[in-house]
Order: sequence, then structure tokens, then C-alpha cells
Amino acid sequence: MLIAFLVLAALLPAAAAFGQAPAETVFTADVSLVNLLVTVKDERGAPVADLTREDFRVTDGGKPQEIAVFEKRTNRPLSVALMVDASLSTAVELKFEREAASRFLANLLGAGAHPDDRAAVYKFSDYVEMLAPYTRRQGLLTKALNEVRPETGTSVYDGILLIAEELERRGGRRVIVIVTDGGDTTSRVSFADGLKAAHDADAAIYPVIVVPIRSDAGRNTGGENALKTFARNTGGQAFIQHGAANLGEAFDEILHSLRTQYLIGYYPPTHEKAPRDGFRRIRVDAAPAGAAVLSRSGYFVPNVSARRSYRPAAKSPEKVSLQIPAQGGPKPRSRTVEQKSEDAEKKKPRGGERRTQIVKPLP
Repeated sequence: MLIAFLVLAALLPAAAAFGQAPAETVFTADVSLVNLLVTVKDERGAPVADLTREDFRVTDGGKPQEIAVFEKRTNRPLSVALMVDASLSTAVELKFEREAASRFLANLLGAGAHPDDRAAVYKFSDYVEMLAPYTRRQGLLTKALNEVRPETGTSVYDGILLIAEELERRGGRRVIVIVTDGGDTTSRVSFADGLKAAHDADAAIYPVIVVPIRSDAGRNTGGENALKTFARNTGGQAFIQHGAANLGEAFDEILHSLRTQYLIGYYPPTHEKAPRDGFRRIRVDAAPAGAAVLSRSGYFVPNVSARRSYRPAAKSPEKVSLQIPAQGGPKPRSRTVEQKSEDAEKKKPRGGERRTQIVKPLP
């Protein structure tokens, strides 16, 4: 989280002077910026890339905020997690999805990319598996995409939570691109758990929803709406594609948005009374009139008395299988897919190789 709370206790000198019991006053102060990645689109849906600081207005909890940091077309490095749906229902379109995703990653890391931009490939069915670590190596990413095979289940929320936690360890801009044909069917965590994890990681979510038919009959419209909500609340954008043959158009639009993002930062107000749900709402408006602004909808005020936990209670092996133990910690009743990170190939830190663990349940 970007917000830290500093709690200071001060004694009232006047009270002490008169021999009275000193009253304790507790102050809270925010010492970190809230950073917002913002995309602005005109009435035709084209990104607007020439705005100034004065063209933006930010409110936190309904109160206007002074913009302390402003970067036009920010070039901060990207970490892009590509989530590919490996459920059985994607089998027909999987070939087109692989090809379009491979071109997207090549363009993302090609001309105009920051030298520290990285991408990773994950697949999700009834479990989540990292197929390629964060890397610039196109061959490794393409090979990973070709390893995606249809399986059972669709654990979208599990994937978002696990990947958001991995992204939170990385600097720069964090993005999750999801290629799927519908809604969640097998996650162990809830929609709210996934959204909270995405907010905490400041990860923008871009779902690319591939549907074979145009009518609502036979479609998982509830699942599609959930994915749209993820996008709307994290500053991303959802795309509905009727068939996978023209997926390149959606990927091109995502890439264009990432290349024209603004970075806005402000010092948040003190939170003497946090909202009941702990969520502080942010609104970003931009000129010209009629422009659509894509930005995350808020952040969770930290609980200073206890650390938040997204994990469900371990009531069954299936739920335990979601846990990712720390190195040297107890092993859950599951087997893990361990992938060496690209950095570990260059240098082994003290105590052995650093590994990324994405949990796969027992057969």
C-alpha cells in the first residue's frame, strides 16, 4: 500500500501546568503519495496525450486535492501479467488467442518500450500456473503461450489475487491482461478478495472477453459484468470480442493506452474517520468536456491494528492449496509449480535461488 500512518501522542502543556491529568491527543498523518495512472479518451475513444496538470481535477473522499506529481506520457517501466484462460470452453479459439497474445507481447517489448519493461505468462483453469517469469525474452513468452492446453474450471478471482500479490513486489506500473471467454466458476476466493488485492497492488486490469455469439443466450453475462467491474475500478478497460480472429484490435488499443498514460500523485488527507468498508474513493476528471477518464476508483485505508488477510480459512485441502508458504515455512497440502525468475538466472542470492510459487492443487 502507498499510505502509511504515523501515530504521534502529544501531551497538552497547559493541562500539565495546572497539575491536571494530561489528556492524550492522537494525530494521524499520511507520509506517502497516492499515485494514479490515468488514461484519457476523447468522444471517439482515442487516447488524449497532450493534457497538462491544470487539465486534471482529483478528489479524495469528495474533497479536492492538490496535484503534487504530474508526468505526461509516463515512461515508468511496465510489469504486464498476461492471464490466459485454459478452460475447456476456450479450446476452439485458443489458437487465435495464442497468436494475438504473442504479437501483443512482441509489440509491448519492442520499439518504444522501456528497457526495464517485463511481461509474464500465466494460465488459469481450476488452478493458476506461471508459465513464463517476468522477462523481455520473446521466445520464452511465445513458448509459454504454446504450452497452454484446455483443462477444466475457470478460476479468474484466484488468478487475479495471486498475480496481484506477485506484482506488488515489482516497481513501476503494474498491469493484468486477462484473455477469457466468460465468468469465474472454480475460484476459492471471492470477487471482493480479488478486487482488494488488485487495489493494493495498484494493478490496472484489462479483460479481453472472447465470446462466440452476439446474443445474451448462452453467454455468461454475469461473469462479463464482473470483469468489466474489475476494469472500471482499477483504471483498465474491458473489451468484448465476438470470436478471436480480430483480437489484435483489442491488444493494439491496450498497448496504445499504456503508451499514453499520465501519472498523477497527491498527498492524501488525514483519515480521522475511515469509511465503514475501509475504502477511500477517488475521482479524477479531465478536460476537455466529454472525455472519458480511466483511473482506479480508490484505495483501502490501512488498518494499523492488524494486517489484512485475503486468504480464506483453511477448512479443506482445496482452500489450503491457495496458500503460498514463505521459504522454509510449512508446506500446504498441495503441489507447487516452481519457476526460476529471470533474475535468478543471472545471480543466486544468499540462501539459494529465488523462486516464484504459484500453487497447483493435488490431482
